[in-house]
Amino acid sequence: MKHRFLSAAAWLVLAAGSLLAQINTDVIGIHNLGPGSQSPISGGLSGACLYCHAPHSGVGSSTLSTPLWNQTLTTQTYTPYRSSTYVEQGNPQPPLGQDSNLCMSCHDGTVAPGLTAAYGKVPMAGSMYASDVFGTNLQSSHPFSLVLPMKDSADLVATLVSQGRTSDPTGAVKLIKGNIECTSCHNPHVQSVDPIVMDFLVRNSSSGQLCLACHDPNRVMTGKINGIAGWSNSIHALAPNKTTNQPSVGGYPTVAQNACEACHAQHQAAGPLRLLRGTNEQDCMACHNGGSNVSPAAPNVFAEYQTPKIGHPFPAGNNTHDAAESMLLNQNRHATCVDCHDAHATHQVAIFPIPPVIRVSQNLIAGISALDGITVLQPAINQYENCLRCHGNSTGKVTNPVYGYTPIRAVSAGDPLNVIPQFSTTATSSHPVTHPRSSPLPQPSLLSNMTMIDGISQGRAMGTQILCTDCHNSDDNREFGGSGPNGPHGSKWTHILERQYVANQSPGPGQLITNLYPNPNLTVSGPYALCGKCHDLAGQIIKNTSFTQHAFHINSGFSCSVCHTPHGVGGVNPNISGQRLVNFDVNVVAQNGASPISYNRATNTCVLTCHTAAHNSNGSVTAVGSPNKVGLGSPKITK
Repeated sequence: MKHRFLSAAAWLVLAAGSLLAQINTDVIGIHNLGPGSQSPISGGLSGACLYCHAPHSGVGSSTLSTPLWNQTLTTQTYTPYRSSTYVEQGNPQPPLGQDSNLCMSCHDGTVAPGLTAAYGKVPMAGSMYASDVFGTNLQSSHPFSLVLPMKDSADLVATLVSQGRTSDPTGAVKLIKGNIECTSCHNPHVQSVDPIVMDFLVRNSSSGQLCLACHDPNRVMTGKINGIAGWSNSIHALAPNKTTNQPSVGGYPTVAQNACEACHAQHQAAGPLRLLRGTNEQDCMACHNGGSNVSPAAPNVFAEYQTPKIGHPFPAGNNTHDAAESMLLNQNRHATCVDCHDAHATHQVAIFPIPPVIRVSQNLIAGISALDGITVLQPAINQYENCLRCHGNSTGKVTNPVYGYTPIRAVSAGDPLNVIPQFSTTATSSHPVTHPRSSPLPQPSLLSNMTMIDGISQGRAMGTQILCTDCHNSDDNREFGGSGPNGPHGSKWTHILERQYVANQSPGPGQLITNLYPNPNLTVSGPYALCGKCHDLAGQIIKNTSFTQHAFHINSGFSCSVCHTPHGVGGVNPNISGQRLVNFDVNVVAQNGASPISYNRATNTCVLTCHTAAHNSNGSVTAVGSPNKVGLGSPKITK
């Protein structure tokens, strides 16, 4: 027995010498609690090892495997990590005397360092770093001491559960007795294996190497979704942008090196679900708020939500986002960053594909089929499919006044906020979002290219389909000539529109319109700038090439919105054909006497009352309550 002990001791000496040869620093670093050490807490025992180990005695019994252990063991019960996507079960606790229990005997903060078994209470000076005291609520820390057998998941390395083996080629990241323990990731005897993040890691963890030893973004499991799919070549995995780590994004010098740690914290995460450094959009704000945390700076997305702009609604306390929520957001509409972007798979947009294909910045994000408004598409192929999570068949939709005036259309399919029937192939007419243009009618006003934000330069060629973001977009978006981020993050214009589009309003149907725009500016600075992005207002519309009374109505100050719907005519009405997107706003127009509101495209006539003027089936226009005609073009109509 004596010789065996000496052999083991000799081996420990040699091993220690080998480690010292590899790392020319204090090997155990701040775990040296002796006098004059770099630790924030120190005591009078001169031997660095004595605070944890007793050479000839220590905590131990027939039931505890704690040879030479000296620190009093914690007996606390912990609240472990839980989330809606976490597959493990039960309320596991680290077994007394096992690796994680030894670590927590200092790091849960309930047992003071220096409470030794062999030497009694050792006087200590200083205190532990607050970031190293985890408490007993471990909801915001990576799970350990799991209930065995471990449960498999699509984002785990295939051998982790089946063979109890990680994919770490160095072998340093490993399971302890078939389980994940503190020592799977940390070596308490060597602080600086990772020379940058010196947290006693078992290996250099730059570029997410420690995380990727157990988590595999490339694994495919039948019937299960890999939540980190696409990571390997995503922008967050590859971005060379330097970081100041203020606020904390992991401690490494670049975004790519921080990798997983840019968004996730292994311990004491601010957003405990999925260990996010911040809750929901605050996690993204560390880099995407226009600050100096990354260089070159990332697009300042959060500027699009600042006054006077209005952005997509962030979650309130009663409608928070959860990764396991239904893709069809019934009774729970919100727009966190991750509702539209998958941070593990997103790419920087270098080129803009032909609509309606989704942009690579939304790579692998989920969507809803436009065919039935219910089927989940994982991932979405077309951009509009992601928008239909909220703007399709979902229930609980409301009209939020902060986004501006919303017309009520004469022809509706039931839910005026459901754009699926409005864009459907069965719609009488629609803008070509979910399907290619199919109108047999000539479209003389349509430009060959969309105009840029300056209203002059030519942008993308006019194809057979358009995107939701061709209208709903940041007012300074990069795709059309601005310097801001692309997409409907926020805008100074109503309804998160890229350019100004003013809708006429009236105190009641048929009454005088309160916001006429006589002889309007038809440039990008005018009230109908959004329409002018695709349609030639001054060269075609105002010259009556498609409707003989366009010039009269526009110059009298009437908005396109009185007669035309911007999405499509999804309902059926025997009196209104709906062709050319004609679908009157019944907040503004009223019936002409007992006659229902109608429109005859063949004769380009309508029967209704608008701005106290009665439009008759024979094409005449008379003042309400009087047989006297109001001549078209007469200023009397704007009384």
